[in-house]
Amino acid sequence: MTSQQRVRVVVIGGGMAAARLAQRLRPAGAGGPALTVLGAEPHAPYNRVLLAEVLAGRYAPEVIALPAPHDGVRWLGGVRAVRIDRAARTVLCDDGRAVPYDRLVLATGSNPVLPPLRGLFPPGHFPPGHDGLPDGVHPFRTLDDCTALAAAAARPGVRAMVIGGGLLGVSAARALAERGVSVLLAQQGEHLMERQLDAGAAALLRAHIEALGVEVHTECRVRGLRVEDGSVRGVELADGYVPDADVVVLACGVRPRVGLARAAGLPVDRGIVVDDELRTADPRIHAIGDCAQHDGVVYGLAGAALEQADLLARVLSEEAARYRGTRALTRLTLTGPDSGAHPGPDSGARPGANLGPSSGAHPGLGSVPHSGAHDTPLDLAAFGTPSPRPGDDVIHLSDATRSAYRKVIVRGDRLVGGILLGDLGAVGTLARTWEADDPLPDAPLLHLLTTDRPTPDGGS
Repeated sequence: MTSQQRVRVVVIGGGMAAARLAQRLRPAGAGGPALTVLGAEPHAPYNRVLLAEVLAGRYAPEVIALPAPHDGVRWLGGVRAVRIDRAARTVLCDDGRAVPYDRLVLATGSNPVLPPLRGLFPPGHFPPGHDGLPDGVHPFRTLDDCTALAAAAARPGVRAMVIGGGLLGVSAARALAERGVSVLLAQQGEHLMERQLDAGAAALLRAHIEALGVEVHTECRVRGLRVEDGSVRGVELADGYVPDADVVVLACGVRPRVGLARAAGLPVDRGIVVDDELRTADPRIHAIGDCAQHDGVVYGLAGAALEQADLLARVLSEEAARYRGTRALTRLTLTGPDSGAHPGPDSGARPGANLGPSSGAHPGLGSVPHSGAHDTPLDLAAFGTPSPRPGDDVIHLSDATRSAYRKVIVRGDRLVGGILLGDLGAVGTLARTWEADDPLPDAPLLHLLTTDRPTPDGGS
């Protein structure tokens, strides 16, 4: 088969999923497809998991660049797809070009959720993008968002408000605090990182980031922004408190970017619906990453996007492969106030990296660790559900004076959730067991939390 006869694969989206797929597919000269990637961002692909490290000033933007795809990949940065013509098998772009395909991959990612706050947009306007936001208001999703936020935070005396206390909001607040910015973090829920942590673990996390200088408000609803002459000047909270703010970070979650798929007539629920081969209702079109919904689940996590890209590379290479879902893991490292702003590359936060297990809580934990507990970084790992069902076994250990917290939830002979803070020596075994959905080793359950290498007889 000549190069002109190679299957033409076009990928819409230039993020981590697209870059991984480009890495995994064989070059056209080695029997692979002729691959074209349409990336709306002008930058080379980068690791979005490390954006908080760029914001904190630990890494320059070029440090988080992903490896360049092989020479056979036609990577078109700064080119936005505007329409899919399924009948003609063509993607139409904003620069007027038409790109034909034999197989199309939608890796369009997700958009930051922009909450309906008074003052966020002019009356009668609520655009789906973030053009037209008041000066000083920033989403935190892309490298451009990160660069703009870092520039705003560099001004002397800046006061920042982070709206949203999930993984992204906590990471942004920590990064800004490391830059010396006065930060207030507003979380509408009862505690921080509600999707990953229970109340006990969240209490330790809150104590740690407060020791970094972040003012945390939970059960706190933001009503609107105080905007003067097109710039944000403060935030209106539901209880009447109006703190001053020169910078507002919107960390309110993300929403799959499905507009192209919907306009092309493909089934869309919360994400683009795909089967076990990551195929849409059109057999020539696949979807991976944040935009894809498989078996009712939209993962929105880097680990799942990479796993889907790996599997799709096999499918496009005509290998037998089935996607069975991703057992998502979350890892995060928060530096202590005395540990310096520029630690080694292995000690930085890894927001959303999903590299290790976590999930856990300790009922009744009410004490706050002494200040010395915050002189060192706080490592956090979580997986599965943070809340047990009736009949589940819950094993937990805690030492508030050391900011140590370990909890796992067991259903039958399977792990269904876990939270680890502090010493993460048990992460390896738990992570492997969780990811493989293997039966637990024949050892005392408490042994899971006290060693990384269970002995054959279950002893310690």
